[in-house]
Amino acid sequence: MTFRALHQPGNPLVMINVWDAGSAKVMHRAGAQALATSSAALAYTLGRPDGGTVSRDESLAHAVEIAAATPLPVQGDFENGFGDAPETCAETVRLAFEAGLAGICIEDTMFPSGDAYAFDLAVDRVRAASSAARALPGDFVFTARADGILTGAYDTTEAIRRIVAFDEAGADCLYAPLPPDMDALARIVASTSKPVNALVAGAFASQGRADFAAIGVARLSIGSSLARVTHRAIHDIGTAMIAGNFVGLQNGISSATIDALLSPPD
Repeated sequence: MTFRALHQPGNPLVMINVWDAGSAKVMHRAGAQALATSSAALAYTLGRPDGGTVSRDESLAHAVEIAAATPLPVQGDFENGFGDAPETCAETVRLAFEAGLAGICIEDTMFPSGDAYAFDLAVDRVRAASSAARALPGDFVFTARADGILTGAYDTTEAIRRIVAFDEAGADCLYAPLPPDMDALARIVASTSKPVNALVAGAFASQGRADFAAIGVARLSIGSSLARVTHRAIHDIGTAMIAGNFVGLQNGISSATIDALLSPPD
């Protein structure tokens, strides 16, 4: 099944954001149908904070490694497209396709300020990226993100206004991360006939896949959630070890299990 066909409202794809070839292979063997990069998780891997600290070249090279690790379709988390101009977003789409990705998402956040792009420019950026995606020689799913709820730049009403405009500008999938609650997410989903992605993080991690399906979500991503769980283990167990307590090391997966997960399927 193609990446596009996996986007089914009411039957959400669980798309796992990974950060290296090993995590990609483990998720593949666990049964994932699609993977994504995470800009935050990549930044953590490089020893940097999240938010515009990773270049386009670094993100593309990272995405190539993830895409090569398994046969699964991979979406690139490419922040704001690595530039303000619509033409830059279009170029990023073309480069992502050449890198072997099945799609990318681009958000409406400026870096380094974290402010939201003005409405008209945000729409123009989506229109340029969508047009570039349609001109490619193969299928490519372009996701437009309205990140203002997440960043505090605007509210759900403005997010919906942008989602509707991004839909009309040609985006294949829409995404407004972390609205206030499931009711607000349901309003976002209802504002478009296109597939909607929901971020499973924070309070939304207490919801099950069936809860998201009930309101028509088509795709679930986890952003940096899994990477942050991993870093929690590193931090907490590492802190305990420095203090002389090594009990946390007993909770690891056996090396034999890891070897089996990372070995080529039979």
